[in-house]
Amino acid sequence: MQIGSIELSDFRNYCTLSYAPAPHINLITGANAQGKSNLLEALGMLLTGRSFRTFRLGEIPRWGSQSASVSGEFRRAGGVSTVRRTLAKTEAGAWRARGESCPWARAIAFGWQDLSIVNGSPSFRRDFVDGFSGRLYPTHMATLVRYRQVLARRNRLLQGGPGALSAERLDPWNEQLVTVGLELIDRRRRAVAAIQGELARVYSGLAGSREKVEVRYRACIGEANDRASFVAALERAYGNEVRQGQTLVGPHRDDLLIELDGIDARTFASRGRQRLLTLALRLAEIMPVREAAGTSPVLLLDDALSELDPGVRENVLREIEGTEQVFLTAPEPVPARRAARWEVREGGIVAA
Repeated sequence: MQIGSIELSDFRNYCTLSYAPAPHINLITGANAQGKSNLLEALGMLLTGRSFRTFRLGEIPRWGSQSASVSGEFRRAGGVSTVRRTLAKTEAGAWRARGESCPWARAIAFGWQDLSIVNGSPSFRRDFVDGFSGRLYPTHMATLVRYRQVLARRNRLLQGGPGALSAERLDPWNEQLVTVGLELIDRRRRAVAAIQGELARVYSGLAGSREKVEVRYRACIGEANDRASFVAALERAYGNEVRQGQTLVGPHRDDLLIELDGIDARTFASRGRQRLLTLALRLAEIMPVREAAGTSPVLLLDDALSELDPGVRENVLREIEGTEQVFLTAPEPVPARRAARWEVREGGIVAA
């Protein structure tokens, strides 16, 4: 699929903008603080309805504005779809997002914050796996929301303390936690398995080395994926859960192990290797997402080439040439073949 056009109104530093990108690689350059990342964020918002940079909707509208909008046209072999999304402030002062969705639209975004997938806390890796799983399995995010609701209710019971709690009161929530939790774990494991084969190929091609890269899902209930194992783990943790007032077993405690040549990349890989590995993880999503959605995802790569050696940069550019539509930002021109070149200046964009 491709984005045929996009129009912005009061989005970040853009008062208004109309942009018709090229169907293949779009290289977007410009000085810092001119709006390159903001444009990529708007493209992602158009595709998915969410920002890949922030969860705070109030940060997105232009300063002093009471609303913001992004609209555009998606194209694929089967036809054209027009989408419009808005952000508006309610009477209570909260920001609310509204708009249509396109069921076959997919985006894969890379930004500096993604480095936390490799070197950050387990929550960043869980978010990565859930985001990827959501692109593969349409109901995954709804299941994740349901799991968090069950988890919150169970935690409230645990926070009542031993005097107000009995194992029987937890039973209905244990049942739901296990049922929904196993569904999440199963999808996450299948997603990690789907990305593993592609990751080995992509990382080898980008790094130009024979380092072995491996990702493995680490569930706190162990390798088993059955109700009995989950229930037994909850029973073992019951005393500690009551004392701590929180659920200690479930997919909200799981992690993703990322290794280079059998060594934990979080601890022992250099920053450059960690950045390259993070980029490889994002690019390894392309093929599984394409197969699951039936259409190619749009790539949004924000300053993806910084901190990389010249030879590695060439490998990255060669890899993305095989994708359908790419938006790549950079502070200065880069030798990308077959690329349409654009420059962002003070809230506008022109052909370079």
